[in-house]
Amino acid sequence: MEEKESENIPAPSNNKKDERPEVIIIRNWKEYLGESLLIVFSVALAIILTEVFTKIHENQQTREVLHQLKLEIINNNESEEIQYRYHLKVLQNIDSALHHEKFRKTFLDSGQVHLQAIAPDGVLRVDLNDIAWQVAKQNNIFSKLSLETYRLLTDIYDNQARIIKSEDEIGKLLLSFESRESGNANATLILMRDIYRAWAVDRAPRLLKNYKKAINALSDY
Repeated sequence: MEEKESENIPAPSNNKKDERPEVIIIRNWKEYLGESLLIVFSVALAIILTEVFTKIHENQQTREVLHQLKLEIINNNESEEIQYRYHLKVLQNIDSALHHEKFRKTFLDSGQVHLQAIAPDGVLRVDLNDIAWQVAKQNNIFSKLSLETYRLLTDIYDNQARIIKSEDEIGKLLLSFESRESGNANATLILMRDIYRAWAVDRAPRLLKNYKKAINALSDY
């Protein structure tokens, strides 16, 4: 009987050999504070670097826009010098037509207007561009300029626009029915002369002077 009872006693389990003690790491408040400060520092550094690189990019973009604006003004200055001389010649042609009937008929005869007799290269001899000016306004770079320079540039491009407007004004005049009547030839020529003077010729000297001021103001770009 004793032998049978001993056979039913369960053998000791070997699983205890596979069990490992659980390690619990206990941190104090200084370690938590240190980790928190490190995270805050990393985030702050990332923000600062982003701001620095953004600022560098904006400055580079601003310099490029202002450089292109300066080049545009230099080109417009050269173009307007050519155009001013051309418009003075056009005014001479108008005066000649007013005083010489034969020449006047080469301009207006039998209801037909021949503009090339007065303005052989058209109403405007050259184009005055404003692409860089529009880009500058879209990028709001004027915070980088002095108020005086901003006013100067605004005046330049406003006067450019008025000179360009002379083409529309003369076009409207020459397309009107009254201007094509032979009996109104003198009146048509006088109105043309007035338009050229008011919209283009009288503005040119001041515009050329302001071009040079603007080029100097943007010399650093």
